[in-house]
Amino acid sequence: MVILAPDMEDIKKRVGQQIRDARKAKGLTLKELGEKVGVAESTFSLYESGKQNLTIETLQKIAEALGVEFDPTFK
Repeated sequence: MVILAPDMEDIKKRVGQQIRDARKAKGLTLKELGEKVGVAESTFSLYESGKQNLTIETLQKIAEALGVEFDPTFK
């Protein structure tokens, strides 16, 4: 059986949606979270829409700013 990896665009969109959901749950605006992470509001918008790649370091900063766990494990 061959297991196909999800499309990279799909992965970026799913991660972006998770970030958006967590940000909204915390009641933060794009600008507020961007300031906490050290990126522009426009860049953060690209992260959330899946149009900009994120580094592991940026994902960790976002998780810390949101007070959530970032678990980069392979399953």
